[in-house]
Amino acid sequence: MSDPAAAQSFINLNALLDNPVFAGGFGLASLGAVLAFARRGALATAGMIRRRMLVNVEISRQDPSYPWILAWLSQPREQTSFLAKKLTRINKLSVTTSTSSTPNGSTRASFFLQPGYGRHIVKYKHAYIAVNREKQATARTNTGEPHETVELTTLYAHRHIFEDVFSEARALALQANEGKTVVYSVRNFDWVPLGEPRRKRPLGSVILDKGVKEDIVNDAKDFLARRQWYVDRGIPYRRGYLLYGPPGSGKSSFIQALAGELDFSVAMVNLSEIGVTDDKLAFLLTKLPERTILLLEDADSAFVNRRKRDADGYSGGTVTFSGLLNALDGLSAGEERIAFLTTNHVELLDPALIRPGRVDMMVRIGEATRYQAAQMWDRFYGDVDVDGTYRERFLKRLDDLGLFREATDSESPPRTSTAAIQGLFLFNKNDMEGAISMAEHLIPQKLEPEK
Repeated sequence: MSDPAAAQSFINLNALLDNPVFAGGFGLASLGAVLAFARRGALATAGMIRRRMLVNVEISRQDPSYPWILAWLSQPREQTSFLAKKLTRINKLSVTTSTSSTPNGSTRASFFLQPGYGRHIVKYKHAYIAVNREKQATARTNTGEPHETVELTTLYAHRHIFEDVFSEARALALQANEGKTVVYSVRNFDWVPLGEPRRKRPLGSVILDKGVKEDIVNDAKDFLARRQWYVDRGIPYRRGYLLYGPPGSGKSSFIQALAGELDFSVAMVNLSEIGVTDDKLAFLLTKLPERTILLLEDADSAFVNRRKRDADGYSGGTVTFSGLLNALDGLSAGEERIAFLTTNHVELLDPALIRPGRVDMMVRIGEATRYQAAQMWDRFYGDVDVDGTYRERFLKRLDDLGLFREATDSESPPRTSTAAIQGLFLFNKNDMEGAISMAEHLIPQKLEPEK
């Protein structure tokens, strides 16, 4: 070489390569780099193949289908092949316990076993499905509860099996609640079932004054049958009812029975409850479960809290008047909704509330009438008082006590509620004479002020 420096460098490199220690280390490093590169290539190839050959469905705990899928996974499946029995055996379970009262007054506990956290394999029809249930590291800011997900994985060729899975899971959920009414209450920023689903209350078990019940039921059914009519005319598909009257007149009982008649659930919010603010109510309405009657109790409390929003955005501890109006027909009101408002003090309501679009039908459910008392008597004693003799004696006794007199300017006669009459009959289940003789207990008692 003409350049002495270059020649010397070449000589030094040859000498370095001839060194067995350096050559061995260089070889190992080169082999390690090749293996690492090959591993990354293999992982990338495997990931690509996996993405091409497999399909995943992730279900969050916040999604309504989450409990459906857990219940579906808990269903026993008969496997014929030895391999399927071994692969689909679920050894890690979690339990959900619920309690309910029996007719004799004792408490019954039900234990619901479902796949626990971790990985499982199930076989459904012709496909194997890998299940991964896990808690996420993140938590919900309003409750502190960790996020949960269930991930279902199967071959891409079997991806259409998920449609059958979700359809069957929903059918199981509907079957479990068949003949029952789910009542939702508010917990933090979620709707949660209030105990176990309740047996549907027969509409005939709620006795209102003549024609009142039938008018509301017919109106609600007509509304549900006219969805396209509302759409064609660009009218929000909502219906609002206001039931007002004294406590114990049957307002809440009727709404529960109507929900059973329509095959709806009930989502209940007490507007006087501390913590149910304007923003919270608006957010809850965006998450209202489908086919659910919205029940807003104590509507008059919103008129007591007329506090305007402060500079920091705070408007008080309960729903305000404007917040209630926005909930009924604002942007958060939603479509396909039946809403009931109840109040014991209709005189506190503002005319702005009771206009069509917010409240389409106002009904007073008041004190017990002669018609209601007669119907209730027949319901409790009709099988033994066949000719109605005792019923007429009972009604005459209530007449004598002035419980059916209408109010005049000069007097305010005592009136009683259907709840009080039912309580009297429950106390005298098999004793018609006792019910008649104790009728004076139906006169409302005035509480003496404390001294």
